[in-house]
Amino acid sequence: MAPGLLDVVHLTTWAVCAVIKLPQLVAVLRAGSAWGLSASSVLLELAGFLVFLRYQIYYGYPLETYLEYPIIIVQDAILLFCIMYFSGKTKRAFFFAVVFWVGWYMLTLQKWIIDLAMNLCTFISAASKLVQLQHLWQTKDAGQASALTWGLSAYTCASKLQTTWCEALILIRFIIMFILNIWVTATILHYSKTKKTD
Repeated sequence: MAPGLLDVVHLTTWAVCAVIKLPQLVAVLRAGSAWGLSASSVLLELAGFLVFLRYQIYYGYPLETYLEYPIIIVQDAILLFCIMYFSGKTKRAFFFAVVFWVGWYMLTLQKWIIDLAMNLCTFISAASKLVQLQHLWQTKDAGQASALTWGLSAYTCASKLQTTWCEALILIRFIIMFILNIWVTATILHYSKTKKTD
């Protein structure tokens, strides 16, 4: 990819990540409900993002390869809190915050821990998408699930495919996440359309 085009891809990815969860947050706050969203999916996604970020920092990857992750993590944490709040489980959100905080430090106690976590990271992140899909299939209702947020997630994965060629494990992760994000987006659109025609 041409260097100028690569810079545009990086910039658009960062711009998208800066607002990636906002459509989802707006939908939840407007409705005063998190119906259609799986708290387990967001928990798994958050865990995957934290592991990926910690791994990148631990091994000294260039900042531009992971700069968007702290932004996404903050948005995911707010989304998780909203889901817990509207489900009447606010205390549980604080419990998860402590678990993630402790996990962040435990990941780098030993090199093998962070390496193992990174090897499992793709499975964790893929599981988050599959849990959301299962939730949609069970309820047959997209509720407040935002197709725009999932579509933006697919875009960021596609852009990373263009910019990440250094490590096969990371490349495979982005291919899998791209496919699953497209699948969730299509499922949300399907159930949103079904609900409107009923």
